Amino acid sequence: AQRTGPPDGGWGWMIVAGCFLVTICTRAVTRCISIFFVEFQAYFGQDYARTAWIHSIVDCATMLCAPLGSLISNHVSCQVGIMLGGLLASTGLILSSFAASLEHLYLSLGVLTGLGFALCYSPAIAMVGKYFNKRKALAYGIAMSGSGIGTFILAPVVQLLIEQFSWRGALLILGGFVLNLCVCGALMRPISLKEDCKTAPEFLEQNYVPETEKQDLKRMSICSPLIKLWPHECLCYCSWKEYDFLLMPGFMVLAVSILFMAYGCSPLFVYLVPYALSVGVSHHQAAFLMSILGVIDIIGNITFGWLTDRRCLKKHRYFCYLFAVGMDGLCCLFLPVLQSFPLLVPFSFTFGYFDGAYVTLIPVMTADVVGTSLLSSALGVVYFLHAIPYLVSPPVAGWLVDTTGSYTASFLLCGFSMIFSSALLCFARLAKKIKRTHLRSLTGNTALKQHIWTNGAIAYSVTAELDQRDVEFLAVDTNSFSNR
Repeated sequence: AQRTGPPDGGWGWMIVAGCFLVTICTRAVTRCISIFFVEFQAYFGQDYARTAWIHSIVDCATMLCAPLGSLISNHVSCQVGIMLGGLLASTGLILSSFAASLEHLYLSLGVLTGLGFALCYSPAIAMVGKYFNKRKALAYGIAMSGSGIGTFILAPVVQLLIEQFSWRGALLILGGFVLNLCVCGALMRPISLKEDCKTAPEFLEQNYVPETEKQDLKRMSICSPLIKLWPHECLCYCSWKEYDFLLMPGFMVLAVSILFMAYGCSPLFVYLVPYALSVGVSHHQAAFLMSILGVIDIIGNITFGWLTDRRCLKKHRYFCYLFAVGMDGLCCLFLPVLQSFPLLVPFSFTFGYFDGAYVTLIPVMTADVVGTSLLSSALGVVYFLHAIPYLVSPPVAGWLVDTTGSYTASFLLCGFSMIFSSALLCFARLAKKIKRTHLRSLTGNTALKQHIWTNGAIAYSVTAELDQRDVEFLAVDTNSFSNR
């Protein structure tokens, strides 16, 4: 049965728990791949740039194939998509444990595991948005905190596994751990909302449906019978309706800003551990920095989600998001001068908190722009936009390290990229506000009069937009006509 709105509870909390586990098995595992960086570099004898491609390809494949995950979720089943993704990701990690070259890791750990993560990540996040409305930001905060909790737990565990079983044994164990994605997929019970079928009259207005069948189709699901009767025309139309948000100005601005934000945030997770080691921090302390970043990420997820659900801040989620992105950019700018463990600890606290903050608000802002019914497709596009920056930024940062012999240029480029992302959103909102004020000033000179009267059970409304000059003009024109 269709619901009029999200239940904001009930089985929705199981959906949150499932999404929480998905983010642990996808984003936390991806972050922990940076702990293997030094091991891969030493074993294969390669430079920073070539080794960094492993992490880049994982992130790129995860985001590049996000629309595929949304497509399977929309047209087959969210449960099937996540279970299939879990099998692919686990297979990729297990095959990576037998790697004999970096190219082998590019394909197994990069492409195959990344594809598996893509089929799981965006559908699981979209399901949370379908089950929650009033407490959406809090639900997302809890669900997305899995990335931070997973990083906090897995970072020292992965380091211990590498020491005990070598990097091959650690990857094999992670492959078994990631199979839990299949359990997460089983929790994703689908829900049918009336908002999902709000375009039904538009379908019925098309010439695809014979007049004799319109009444029956109004009582049924729109897409499935239409696809059976008119596969090519309706499928194209349905696909277009799923992605017509691409022409929204608000979504365009958000998309451009996400490109710069994704470029700035990715290298930090790849190079924080190598940078810490380069300034004299021990291996365990470097892994502990990732753990700190992860646990503070949790606090950022939940507290920012809870705060932005409050009435005082709910209308200002946009500015909360750009503030969090800007603060992470500033953290990256200051990182090159932090060259000891006591100084790097506050950095992990600050960067981790605001990273968790804006990650929580990405799906919330996307839902605010496109609506709940298009959230799955929109999130697929949003995470798709992360792909190219995630692919390019770590190798570019590695090339800068190889060229300059220092991490300074890499971290400065990341910081300025995130600050530009925040500034772009700020300028876009200010331009929108100025335009709205200008329109109000223009309509402020217009006397807007609305007259409503009834005739039986029918109400009529007529709006007259006549300013004083129009009234005077009509009066003069009437007098001249009467004199004739």
